[in-house]
Order: sequence, then structure tokens, then C-alpha cells
Amino acid sequence: MKVVVIIPAAGLGTRMAPVPSAQIPGAKDAKAAPPAKQFTELAGTPILIHTLRKFAAVEQVSEIWIALRENEVEGFRERLSRDARDVLRKKVELVAGGEHRQQSVGNALNAITAAADDIVLVHDAVRPLVTAEIIHEVIEGAKKYGAAIAGLPAVDTVKQVERTAEGAIIRGTIPRAGVVLAQTPQGFRYSVIKKAFDEAAADGFAGTDEASLAERAGHEVAVVMGSARNIKITTPADMELAEFYLRK
Repeated sequence: MKVVVIIPAAGLGTRMAPVPSAQIPGAKDAKAAPPAKQFTELAGTPILIHTLRKFAAVEQVSEIWIALRENEVEGFRERLSRDARDVLRKKVELVAGGEHRQQSVGNALNAITAAADDIVLVHDAVRPLVTAEIIHEVIEGAKKYGAAIAGLPAVDTVKQVERTAEGAIIRGTIPRAGVVLAQTPQGFRYSVIKKAFDEAAADGFAGTDEASLAERAGHEVAVVMGSARNIKITTPADMELAEFYLRK
């Protein structure tokens, strides 16, 4: 059994502060190149490379597939060779991503070669603080149940609202005991995730994450304990928090 990791990293990260185009591998035109948060430097290193190093350090991981915007592939390949040769101890493949996350993961799934019982992990490019323990637990959960994700119990009260032109109106309170906040990695047997993606593509269905596609395909998804530190860097405030955790 092998473990294949897919990192969708073709997003634009529009909620982050602008990134100088010179920091974006493969950017040909400073005016045309949009910012990409996965290339924002965290403690002097792009967030994406921090993330890749976490998986490259896990013995169980055999391959890492990174989905990038097509014009970034060659530039990032050079960046890995120059600055992150430790990542290249694993088999690393770069593929062109799609307009949306689901398309990027689907492109990578269509490119990999795997047996039905091999494990596929999908992880956010901008969750660089994931731990080896979480990765291991998701792998074990996927082996046991066929599908498993990292998640956290909700600690805040969750309200269901109706959106209006003037804001939002509360329509109900959802019991916290039945709520989990999904994180990544999300892990699946190859047969489970491939079937889920193929069915979604055939039906034109877009899910919110990989687990939602597995659920739609009729497969139960287990939850293993994530971490409050396993944050997804989305805003400048998240960068400050990630830098604090790295210093600690």
C-alpha cells in the first residue's frame, strides 16, 4: 500500500494582501499576475513549501502531487530544486490545476497511478502547521474506514441564519454536539475518492470539499482529531498567528 498526497495550489488567495509578482514562480507579467497566497513567505519561506515539508517528512508518504496554475509549474519546479531539495526526497509531480479546487484535485487524480486500496490524502496548500501525528491518524482512519478527515468539535455556538439585503437574521441554533469543523488532510482509499470524483464530474456536481463528494457517493466519512493550530491561512491575521506558532 502506498500513500499519495495531493496539494491543490492553483488558487488566487484574494482575501490575502497583495503579493509582489516577483515572488510568484512563473509570473511573466507583473501587471497581469494576480497574488497567490500559497507563495506568500512565512518566516522567509513560501507557505506552500512549509506545507510540502510536513508531508515529505512522513515516512508513509510515497508521492506528492501539486496542482498549480499552468504558468507557475516550471517556475515552482525550479524553486523546489533550488530551495527545497529535502522535499524532493519523495517523488514529487507537478500538474496543471483547474479553475476550482475540485478541478485541481480531479486533474491530479486522473494523473496518478494507484491500486484500489492505496491511500490518497488531499491537503490545503495553506495549512502549513499540520503535524505528523494528524497526518498519521488520517492515514490510519482512511485505511480502516475508507474515508477520514481531520476535524475539530465546535466550541462556539453555531447559528443558522437567513441572508437578507440588510444582513443576516438568525433562524435557529444548531446543537454543537452534532457539529465538527472540517480540516485537512482528508484521506480516502483510492477506489473511494476516484468513484466520488468521477460521479461528481458526470453529474456536474461541485462539492465544498473532498469529503462532501464521498458523502454524496454514499460512503461514510470518519473524523479524527485535528488541532486548533492546524489553521488555514486565509487573511493577514492568519499570517500573524502562523508566525507566532512557528516562533513557539
